[in-house]
Amino acid sequence: MISLFGGKTISKEENMVSIHLYGKLRRYAEQSSPSDDSILEVEAREGETLQMLLDRIGIGIDELYTIFINSRLLTSRTQYAPYLGYQQVCEENCQGWDLTVEIKDGDRLGFFGPDMPALVA
Repeated sequence: MISLFGGKTISKEENMVSIHLYGKLRRYAEQSSPSDDSILEVEAREGETLQMLLDRIGIGIDELYTIFINSRLLTSRTQYAPYLGYQQVCEENCQGWDLTVEIKDGDRLGFFGPDMPALVA
């Protein structure tokens, strides 16, 4: 059994999304110490977009600086992100902040706040 964001418990076979939080965003995880893995396990919902997921877990867009999906860059506030050699979800404009991408079972998200831009700048 796995304990999810919001206190719900599910078996490993059910749909899940892992959200890895960095910097001050760690406060949203149970284990928020920099020495811990700060990960939210949330239930994947059919047809749910990234924006809908953010709304559900209570993280505002203004708290985010860079977002990765499955180790690929989705978007960042730094103009240099496309040139740093990351595999990208975005084809041209990684600063577009289009959060309509659908989140699916098994996705791994990485959220970096404004206090962590050095990881991509």
